[in-house]
Amino acid sequence: MSEQAVAEYRIEDLAHHSGATVRTIRAYQDRGLLPKPERRGRSNVYRDTHLARLRQIADLLDRGYTLASIKELLEAWDAGRGLGGVLGLVAEVHGPWTDEEAARISRAELNARFGGRPDERAVDEAVELGVLERLPGREDEFLVPSPQELAVAAELYAAGVPLDAVTGHLRELRAQVESIAARFLEFTTEHVFARYLGSTPPTDADAAEAAALVRRLRPLAQQTVDAELARAMRLQATRHLQQHLTAAGTAVVPAGPVPVALPGATVRAVQELVGPAHVAAFVRAATERELQARTMNELASRVVHAPEGNGTTTLPGE
Repeated sequence: MSEQAVAEYRIEDLAHHSGATVRTIRAYQDRGLLPKPERRGRSNVYRDTHLARLRQIADLLDRGYTLASIKELLEAWDAGRGLGGVLGLVAEVHGPWTDEEAARISRAELNARFGGRPDERAVDEAVELGVLERLPGREDEFLVPSPQELAVAAELYAAGVPLDAVTGHLRELRAQVESIAARFLEFTTEHVFARYLGSTPPTDADAAEAAALVRRLRPLAQQTVDAELARAMRLQATRHLQQHLTAAGTAVVPAGPVPVALPGATVRAVQELVGPAHVAAFVRAATERELQARTMNELASRVVHAPEGNGTTTLPGE
């Protein structure tokens, strides 16, 4: 077969080599994502450039890009602005954000770490959460994207935490961590990456510079969360211990001010009322007012229930 024949495809052949369907290829053509094929007689002829473009589109879709944003990137490429730097930036952002390496675990080992008995419902939930990934053609083995996460789950289970409680905790924790990640990205975008994210794709030079910044800033998110989590765990663990010791009859008096967690809705309501700078003062004043009101109610109750005498009431301390 000649080199020319190898480099030319019918639409069915192109679909086979790219993994896209014939219908998808035609839809990409209609949307301007894929160049029109060469017309040869009554047939359309596609080349390796079409195959490469389909693979680029598939890769960007896998990374979460919409067809509209992919079209903008490809139009920049076609206009001669270059796409190599942008794809490098995409790869940098999509790459691993941890040094942890994935591992494999057999079903027998998995069962042994979680009670010794198969639990298909728990396995299905772990797969849904991404703690485990099924391997094609291997029913007796799983991929573990984060061995540390699986090890934590096994330790909690060994300590007596039911599996459904472990997975429920993970779901709740994941939602909170995703919120933290979104806030960190908003912060860095506003102060670092905004200049690279205009209405048009960045140049190769700008994209390469942004990719280098991603590599530099990538560890900061985990380092910040680690430090803040350690601080919060120390604070919360002390508070929980104090509460349980007090409930058991052992009075524990804090040596200094004790932070109190308020519901987010309460804090926002106070901010709207007095402004962010005065939230602490407002809460302190409201607390003192409530304590004073309860003291007055207690004193009034004593007066009401005092025995009748000479018509005078002696206040405490007199």
